[in-house]
Amino acid sequence: MKTRLISIQDKLAGTSFSCKAANGTVEVTCPWGNRFRAHGPGPEFGNMKLGVPYVEFSVKPGTAAGIGQFYKEVMKAPYTLTEDMNGAVARVRVGTQQSLIFRETTQEIPEYEGEHIAVYVANFSGPHAWLKARDLIMQESSEHQYRFKEIVHPETGRPLFTIEHEVRSFTHPMLGREFVNRNPSQNLGGYAPGRDAFVTA
Repeated sequence: MKTRLISIQDKLAGTSFSCKAANGTVEVTCPWGNRFRAHGPGPEFGNMKLGVPYVEFSVKPGTAAGIGQFYKEVMKAPYTLTEDMNGAVARVRVGTQQSLIFRETTQEIPEYEGEHIAVYVANFSGPHAWLKARDLIMQESSEHQYRFKEIVHPETGRPLFTIEHEVRSFTHPMLGREFVNRNPSQNLGGYAPGRDAFVTA
């Protein structure tokens, strides 16, 4: 992978693109500045061969524990809290061998630019009621989906981190989509099962 990425480095000169090997992974920054860490398959990822085992967020000091509590109490997702040299790290379990990681840092955190994640939840109405009671629902998309973006301390309501959540029920028509290059004409409004893959003539 590193060799293939290096081969296109000249074509991406002047962008934020970079890649390097580090700690058994390949760390990649895309042309727009998004950072990725590519791992080979391993026992820590279970039987996942292709996928996204975790998404990691940098958060302010003193917020990781509250973020973990939010996911446990509101979203009913278990978490673990550990420490590293920079501070606390909350790892929230969001699927089979999948986690959201919130790592405290003293470095400057870029402003939120509208990024979002989609999550499927077995208990769809419980988190909705909790969030709605605190005026945290930002969009009622359909009977299968709603959105919020503020993670708050469940006891005090103090804002801890901003990342938009597209919360989906297990009856959502896009549940279980294959991990493939996407057909751009597929969207929620006119979704057709079995037509997710992008195929060229």
